[in-house]
Amino acid sequence: MTFSVKRTTSSNPDFVALVKLLDAELAKIDGEEHGFYAQYNKIDNINHVVVVYHNDTPIACGAIKAYTADTMEVKRMFTRPNYRGKGAASLLLQQLEEWAHEMQFLKCVLETGKRQPDAIALYQKNGYHLIPNYGQYEGIHNSVCFEKILAKQ
Repeated sequence: MTFSVKRTTSSNPDFVALVKLLDAELAKIDGEEHGFYAQYNKIDNINHVVVVYHNDTPIACGAIKAYTADTMEVKRMFTRPNYRGKGAASLLLQQLEEWAHEMQFLKCVLETGKRQPDAIALYQKNGYHLIPNYGQYEGIHNSVCFEKILAKQ
């Protein structure tokens, strides 16, 4: 399957539509905890968004935003269910990492939920390793956090 990628911002209508699907899926997965996570997942003013397309259909999205002076946080990763397992999410993650590296960031961090084994497997497959929960996720039982040092080029 051939994919194309587009660098954009959080105002992109394809990104906004995919995030609505993501939020609906997370509301089911997280149940009563969804409100806690939702407060950290606003998409206003994100300047580094990648959307993956199959033909002209937007099928996956993700974003990065500065977390510290040398670290980008990966946010809003989502792939439409019927495109999962076909390489779109790994491509997306690689594009986000490349963009972070171009901007001189040294690593990426992210949070996902323990109830999302496919997401955990994706991050591990792409070289992310488990770290202690950071920031707002410290002490949150359902959260797992990962980090990846970006390759020097």
